Amino acid sequence: MAKLSSSRQKALLRKYALNVKFFMMIASVSVIVYALPKQAKFGYEYEKGRIWNQKDLISPYNFAILKTNQEIEADEKTALATVTPIYQLNTDVGKQLVEGFKTDLEIKWHTAGINDKFKAKYLQTGISLLTDVYTRGIFKPNSKYQQSNPNYRVTILNNNIATERNTADLLTRETAIAYCDNAIGKVPYVDRAFLLNLMQDRLQTNLTYDLKLTQRLEQEVVENLSITRGMVQKGETIISKGSVINDEAFQKLGSFKKAFEDNARINGNHTLVLLGQFLLVGLVITLLMIFLYLFRRDIYDDNRLVSLILLVVTAMLATLSLAIKLQWPGNLYYIPYCIVPIIIRILFDTRLALNIHLLVVLVAGFFVPNSFEFAFFEITAGMVSIYSIKNLLRREQFLISALIITFAYFVSFVGISLVREGSFSAIDWMDFLPFAGSVMLTLLAYPLIYAFEKMFAITSDITLIELTNTNAPLLREMAFSAPGTFQHSLQVANLAENAIYSIGGNALLVRAGALYHDIGKMQNPLFFIENQTSHFNPHDKLPYEESAQIIIRHVSKGIEMARKANLPEIVIDFIRTHHGNTRVDYFYQSFLKNFPEKFINENIFRYPGPIPFSKEAGVLMLADSVEAASRSLKEPDEESISVLVDRIVKYKLDQNQLKDSNITLKDLETIKTIFKRMLMSIYHVRIDY
Repeated sequence: MAKLSSSRQKALLRKYALNVKFFMMIASVSVIVYALPKQAKFGYEYEKGRIWNQKDLISPYNFAILKTNQEIEADEKTALATVTPIYQLNTDVGKQLVEGFKTDLEIKWHTAGINDKFKAKYLQTGISLLTDVYTRGIFKPNSKYQQSNPNYRVTILNNNIATERNTADLLTRETAIAYCDNAIGKVPYVDRAFLLNLMQDRLQTNLTYDLKLTQRLEQEVVENLSITRGMVQKGETIISKGSVINDEAFQKLGSFKKAFEDNARINGNHTLVLLGQFLLVGLVITLLMIFLYLFRRDIYDDNRLVSLILLVVTAMLATLSLAIKLQWPGNLYYIPYCIVPIIIRILFDTRLALNIHLLVVLVAGFFVPNSFEFAFFEITAGMVSIYSIKNLLRREQFLISALIITFAYFVSFVGISLVREGSFSAIDWMDFLPFAGSVMLTLLAYPLIYAFEKMFAITSDITLIELTNTNAPLLREMAFSAPGTFQHSLQVANLAENAIYSIGGNALLVRAGALYHDIGKMQNPLFFIENQTSHFNPHDKLPYEESAQIIIRHVSKGIEMARKANLPEIVIDFIRTHHGNTRVDYFYQSFLKNFPEKFINENIFRYPGPIPFSKEAGVLMLADSVEAASRSLKEPDEESISVLVDRIVKYKLDQNQLKDSNITLKDLETIKTIFKRMLMSIYHVRIDY
C-alpha cells in the first residue's frame, strides 16, 4: 500500500479539520458520560442551619427516617455491650495436667527427703486442689472488656453448652497459684514450697477466648440493628417554606434524598438519564468550542491544541466520576481540581483557564454532594490559582501559589462551617485535610505541563525561560563563533522586550525569538559586518547576486539549525519572519548602479518571507532593523537616532511588512519612543533639558 507523503497528510488533515474536531468533541462527551454515575439527580440543595426558601416539601410516598451517624454509633455501642465474650472450655487440659502432676510427684519424691508415709497426703492434696482450680476455670483476661471494670461477664462453651459466668468467679494463672499457696498452707505436715513448686508447673489456662465466634456474634448484633427511626407518610409535610433546617429537618431531607435515589435507581429510566447527561455534557463542550471560535480562533483552528484541552477536561471529569463510582476512601475534595486551570493558564491564557474551570465545576456539581458548597470551594480556589500564576517565571511560584490556594480553601472552609454550625467549637478541623491534600496533588501540574509540552508541541513560559538562558548550547556556540551577532541579538532582545512590555504581548517569547533570530549567521560569520574584525570584507571578491544569496541564506540555515536543536516552532517563526520579504537593498542598489544595462530578477535579492504574523514578530523585525542600522551612525545624537528610527519604521510600513502583525499606529508611536530612548542610552547621548 502506498504511503502518503507528510505534505499530503497535512493537506488531508486541513481538509477534514472540522470533521476531526467534531469527532474529538463526540469522543470527549462520550467518555465523560460513560464515566458519570448513572443516577437521577435530587432536585433540592439544603444545608443545616439555613432557611428553607422553597415551597412546602410534601412527601410523594412513604419513606423511613434514617438515623444519624451518632445515633447509629450509640446503638452499636449499646448493642455490643450486650454481647459477652465467648470462652471455650477444654476439659482435657485439666485431666492431662493432673496426670502430669502425678508423674512429677513420683519423679521428684525420691529426692525430696520426705517420709513416705506422707506421700499419699501430698498426692491427694495436689489432685484435690488442681481439680478444684480446673473446675472453676483458668483464663487469660482480655483488656478490651476491662475498660470500666476489671471483672466482666463471659459465656463459657462446654461441648456447645453455654454457661454465663463472671470473671470474678474464674481464676487467672496468678490467682490460681495464690489460691493453691494459701490452701497448702492450711494442710499440716506438708512441705509448702515443695508441693507448690510441683503444682504451679501444672497450672495452665483451660478457658480459651474464641475471637472469631465473639466477632461473629457482634457482627450479627450490629447487622440486626435498625438504621431507621420512624416514618414519613405520603402527603406529610417534610419541611415548610421559611422553616429553619434544624437537625430533625436535616435528617428528614437526607432520608428523602436517599429514598428518591433508591426509587430512581429501581424504577427510573436509565436511557433517559443517559440522554440527559449527554445533553448537559454536550452543551458544556459546545460552549467551550464556541468560546474558542469567538475569542481564541488560533486555538480553535489547531486541532492539536483542541485535543489537548479536551483531554485535560475529560481526564478531570472522568477521575471525579471514577471516585464517585468506586466510593474512594476519604473525600472527593482530595481530587486536585485546581490542576486544570493551572495547566491551561500556563499553556494558554487566563480567560481560557477560567472559562474551562467554570465549565468543569458546573458539570461536576451535578454529581457531588452539597453542590453549592462544592462549586463555591472549587470556583474560588480555581480563580485564586489562576491569579497567583499570572506569569510563571520562577519555580518557587508553584509553592507560593500552593500556599495561596491553601489559604483560600481555609477561608472558604471556615466561612461555610460558621454559616452551617454557628460555632467555632463545632468545626471539625480534620475535615480540612482533604483540601490540603488536594493542594499537594496540584503540584503535579509541573511535570504534567512538561509532558503536555512534549506531546503536543506547545511552548510554555517555563520552556522560554530555559531557552533565554545565554548558557543554552546554541547561544553559547554563537557567542564564540559569531560574537558580533551575539551582541547584536542581545541588544535586539532588550529593545524588543521593552517595546512589547509597553504595547502588550509575550515579553518572554519575543526575547527568546530575538536571541535566536540570527543563529543562521554562525555558518558564515565573517560575511556579516558585525563579525568582521579587520578591513577585509569577503564580499569584495563576490558578485552582488552571490553576496545577496549568502546574506539571505542565514534565514534558511537558521531554521535548519533551530530544528536540529529541537527549538519550538513558535521560536523558529521569528527566524523565518524577522526580515519578512524585504530586499537586501545594499547589494541590490549596488548591482543597479554598476550594471544599469543588465536585467536582473529582483527576487534574487529578496528574502523568501513570510512577513511577521504576530505582534511579537513585528516588534522583533523593527528592533532588528533599528539596532543594525544604528551601528552605521557615525555621530549618534538625539536627532540622528530619531530620524533613523522614523525612517526604518516608515520603510517597513511602506513595504507592507507589518500588515499581518496586529500592530496599531498607536503601538508604533509607543515602539518608536522606546527605541529612541533606549538607543540614546546605549550610545550615551545626552538629552537637552
